[in-house]
Amino acid sequence: MAKNEGSLTSTLKTLLVFTALMITLPIGLYFSSKSYVFEGTLGLSNRDSYFYAAIVAVVAVHVVLALFVYVAWNEGSRQWREGKQD
Repeated sequence: MAKNEGSLTSTLKTLLVFTALMITLPIGLYFSSKSYVFEGTLGLSNRDSYFYAAIVAVVAVHVVLALFVYVAWNEGSRQWREGKQD
């Protein structure tokens, strides 16, 4: 029973970490890339910088989702292997 509770705790921690990343990373990258990269460094107009910053945010969402699937897949297969050896 304790092994199951540890597994559940680990799964919930993973879910919370990726939820926090899904909320903060795209929003942070959107505003920072808009201000510092596209308007500041590259000198794009306000309208163009919105467009390119949105692309950066969408790519960040896809990266976080891909990492979540990778981590969940490896965690699930590891737990399955450990359970099968018992």
